[in-house]
Formats: sequence, C-alpha cells, structure tokens
Amino acid sequence: MALDLLKTEKKESLKSKGFRIAMNWYPMFFATGAKIKFWSADWSEVHLRLTLNIWTRNYVKTIFGGSMFSATDPFYVIMFMHMLGKNFVVWDKSANIKFKRPAKIPLYMLFKISPELLEQVKNEVKTSGETTYIAHLQWLDKDKNVYAELERTIYIADKKFYKGKLEKRKLNFHASNSSIVS
Repeated sequence: MALDLLKTEKKESLKSKGFRIAMNWYPMFFATGAKIKFWSADWSEVHLRLTLNIWTRNYVKTIFGGSMFSATDPFYVIMFMHMLGKNFVVWDKSANIKFKRPAKIPLYMLFKISPELLEQVKNEVKTSGETTYIAHLQWLDKDKNVYAELERTIYIADKKFYKGKLEKRKLNFHASNSSIVS
C-alpha cells in the first residue's frame, strides 16, 4: 500500500528498477540505513524510506541525524544527469539540514523534477552556461509531520562552458603561483 504522500502515476522501468536495487546495495548508500522504494522510468521521481534500525539508531534511540542528511545526497545529481544527458555537468554544491523533531517511526522523502523545472534549468544553462538549483526537501512521517528540512544546492552547467571555466581557473592558478616564485 503506497502512502498518500508517495502516490504517483509514474512507473518504474526494468532499467530504473535495476538501478534502484543496485543503489540500495551500494555500500555508501546502504550505510545510511535508508531504502529507495521507487525510481521512475523517466528518472524524474524517487521515493525513500528511512526507519529506525541497527544502522540508524543514535545514542538516544532515535534516527541518527547523519542518516537523514546523508541519505539525501546523490539523488538530484543522478536524476539531473540522466534527464539532461551527456552535454551537462551536474554537481552537489552545498547542503544543510534543520532538525524539527526526533524520529522513532519510519520517515519518507520524495524527490521530484517536473518538466517545467527541467525546461527552466535548460534555459538558464543555455543563457548563462551554468545555473544552480536549490532543492527544498522534508523528511515526513505517514501523517505528513515534518521531522527534518533540507536544502541541497545543485550546480548544473553546459559541459563545454564548464571545461572552459576549469581552464581559466587553472591558468589563473598558474599565473598567481608563478608570480609568487619569481
């Protein structure tokens, strides 16, 4: 039975389901204690569940805040990479979390990239060469009570623009270091 907050019309494909299963066993994600429950075929939607268990229990017997934080790490980067394609660079730039209440019950999170957001990102990159997207996320229980709020800042750039930016940075670094040596 799907929770109301995770209901979707989207479907998984064999590829996205296989990716979901592999990610659940990937050591870095497995160690967070969270579980990916759904990954849409078009890569635009992901559902997570985080429970109190041996991997997530902290000293005071609630869900470890580090699990809440780290479990959200790779999703928007991976989603944007698949949805935008090989001509784009996508990085996590920053993240922060605000804890609202301790959790002992299962928590859920929804990641979603709408067609409108995808077009907005593409247009901003087309205009400026790069952009940032700030994702606002919440860990919720089945009744939609908020346990933590997160912001993740995602950097997205045209691959050619990004390579040029790195070259300029490298040239500036070498120029500033050569003046120190002289």
